[in-house]
Amino acid sequence: MTRIDRVLICALVLSLPLASACRRKQENLPPVATAAVGFNHPKAPLGSPLDVTYKFTVAANAPAFGQDYWVMVHFLDADQELMWTDDHVPAIPTSQWKPGQVIEYKRTLFVPVYPYIGVATVQMGLYSPKDGKRLTLTGDDNGQRAYKVGTLTLLPSAENVFVMFKDGWNSQEVAPDNATVQWQWTKKIAVLAFRNPKRESTLYLQADNPGTTFTEQQSVQVQVNGQTVDTVTITPKHEIIHRTQIPAAALGTGDMAEVRLVVDKTFVPALMPGSNNRDNRELGIRVFHAFIEPRP
Repeated sequence: MTRIDRVLICALVLSLPLASACRRKQENLPPVATAAVGFNHPKAPLGSPLDVTYKFTVAANAPAFGQDYWVMVHFLDADQELMWTDDHVPAIPTSQWKPGQVIEYKRTLFVPVYPYIGVATVQMGLYSPKDGKRLTLTGDDNGQRAYKVGTLTLLPSAENVFVMFKDGWNSQEVAPDNATVQWQWTKKIAVLAFRNPKRESTLYLQADNPGTTFTEQQSVQVQVNGQTVDTVTITPKHEIIHRTQIPAAALGTGDMAEVRLVVDKTFVPALMPGSNNRDNRELGIRVFHAFIEPRP
């Protein structure tokens, strides 16, 4: 998930004297594509992972795009207020799109824990990262070249399996420019505890190593009741969302279950050669989300 909330420059252009005429001229341009969105679940609890399929059908008469546009994705509440975004670069750059081509790809995001329950409207568009200009698409336009492509029902986070960051974790941190982006660093061994669903489950782990002081690749063993069920590789400066299938038998029969994340290489920023960092914590990997999804 990108977590970037972009302000489009075209809003400033509309304040100029000739803006209305320019806008009318732009609106007469033929659509370059049709956008669509699909979800693996029509209903998603706050905080849960969601597989999103994005699809663009390029118009048969579409001209060359000329540059690489970004995909705008906005999630709106019932009052059409923006809740969060998933703006991103498409899997195939728009400069490579051909007339009549179908561009389809998937992304996994975590639904933010936003103070809203109900139906969310999804709007999509294509915009230039250079000047914010949006392209004309086919569909239900809100008047700003943001096209309604679907809805998603948001459920309370209580629908999820509550995962407790038990032992082996450093304190939670928040991105200074986006309060919705939070993480916790593991130590060498970090424990996740949760009520045992007693059936096959999937562990979602969104993690990285920002690679600012420690640039070695790391290996993380995922252990359940002392048994290694998966190994995850963390490459510096590369964020991942990894799925681990946990058999029901591995979880045991107790009321609670635990998952241990065992990192092969940890570091202390203050002790790194040439570092001016005073951080004396033992750091393993940086975890943004850890989620347990029982099999239906």
